[in-house]
Amino acid sequence: MGLPGAGKTTFYRQRLAADHAHVSKDLMKSASRKGSRQLALIDAALRSGRSVAVDNTNARAADRAALIAAARAHGARVVGYYLDTPAKECAVRNRQREGPERVPDVAIYVTARRLERPGLSEGFDALYRVRAAEGGFEQIALTEP
Repeated sequence: MGLPGAGKTTFYRQRLAADHAHVSKDLMKSASRKGSRQLALIDAALRSGRSVAVDNTNARAADRAALIAAARAHGARVVGYYLDTPAKECAVRNRQREGPERVPDVAIYVTARRLERPGLSEGFDALYRVRAAEGGFEQIALTEP
């Protein structure tokens, strides 16, 4: 979870790619029915016994609820990684992207306004706040206040 340009895909590549299926709406060419296609890919991976990493902004608790429910339906453990990168830093990173990976700056700031910080009470078994640090990532386990 995190803003566009926060480092979600890089985090996936560095930490999860070896043993998790990658599901990202960014990889879906057509704009129609991305939500249902995402859930179908998650379901297929979990049915085959694979762990899944969902690489999207998932800015609101409502966005995350269907994903958590899908995991629970398969008895999967739900671990969340929230990439806590300031919007200004995301905008700088985004400007270094090329082609379809680059989004309008307004997309970053609109998502930042919509962002609901995730909490364990949403149904996560574990939740981590992740920050970019010295070419890698630092993750801190979160607990409810």
